[in-house]
Amino acid sequence: MPDRIFIDTNIFIYAHLEEDNNYKNQSALKLFNSLNARIVVSTQVLNEYYSVMLRNKIEDEIIQKKLNIIADECTIADITIRTIRKAWEIRLKYRHSYWDSLILASALENSCSVLYSEDMQSNQVIEDTLTIINPLTRD
Repeated sequence: MPDRIFIDTNIFIYAHLEEDNNYKNQSALKLFNSLNARIVVSTQVLNEYYSVMLRNKIEDEIIQKKLNIIADECTIADITIRTIRKAWEIRLKYRHSYWDSLILASALENSCSVLYSEDMQSNQVIEDTLTIINPLTRD
């Protein structure tokens, strides 16, 4: 298991939006229960999480409680101008969306070797150091 891993917003969303017998919910929970690495998330992930949970009609107090747990248990990476410039480079080189490129830039800046995300090409390697893995696929 890598020392530092980055988790995209969608994985937290699936873990926290409980639906009976939902494969993605169960897969996300299984991932979190199996990790023994330092989890890194960016301020972008925290903001996206808040927004998506509000759209799902989750109360602010519950969202804030969950975000405080995430913030206490994970390394929080700030988005800086350096991160933004790296995202521009990644977008041009790998053709990801701008927001995904910002996630990738944050993961790279924080020396993560794995990024767990549903939204990007699984097994793609970015800058020879960061591997994207979709933990929600059915084997």
